Amino acid sequence: MGEQGVDETILEVQGVHTFIGQHHILQGISFDAKADAVTVLIGRNGAGKSTALKTVIGLLPSSKGKIIYKGKEIQKNRPFEIARMGIGFVPENMGIFSELTVEENMRVAMLVENEATARRLDRTLEMFADLKKFWKAKAGNLSGGQKQMLAIARAIVNDTSLLLIDEPSKGLAPIIVDAVIDAINRIKEHSVVVLVEQNFYMASSVGDYFFILDDGMVAHAGHVEALIQDEALQSKYLGISEAEE
Repeated sequence: MGEQGVDETILEVQGVHTFIGQHHILQGISFDAKADAVTVLIGRNGAGKSTALKTVIGLLPSSKGKIIYKGKEIQKNRPFEIARMGIGFVPENMGIFSELTVEENMRVAMLVENEATARRLDRTLEMFADLKKFWKAKAGNLSGGQKQMLAIARAIVNDTSLLLIDEPSKGLAPIIVDAVIDAINRIKEHSVVVLVEQNFYMASSVGDYFFILDDGMVAHAGHVEALIQDEALQSKYLGISEAEE
């Protein structure tokens, strides 16, 4: 991934607070994302995972704290400015244009069209062969899995150093989840990934580091391998194990 070192921290979220209306969603959250790694934000519904990504990309303003990307504070920047810095965002609702074709969706997503973009597009279509097959089809006619692939493809066709993905496995069949896992593991070669995911199978299959969110705060963090072995922690915060706490 360019000249980034293995231990280089690309994103730092420091003591961030975010309100939605009168609701205090993020209450001093801190996490980071390192180069050559996938960081997963996990936790129960309502823990603040999606809000964390929307705050990083600028869709929700933080009221306190710092968001540092490649050494520069970005918490006061607007979403389009943040995107142009090299941060891609795949929202939970995918954000594709149903009435446009796959090709048109990809063209609209491109910040610039040059040789580098063309190379990334070729690499993306190799990764998501169905998109090439349905290049001229309306995006609304794609299957759920194909729409998710298009949403991810739109984000990585640009020069994306950091990719934020919100629950890509939601509503997908297991075989499609495996395809998305394969894609994220390939994307990891070119971009730092921060993934919000409730599917522990996907999170543990692609993640290197984890942060468990609970009531808008980080309750636990570490290497994913440690979380896989810790059934008590899974039970307490994720509700996916019958192990005694």
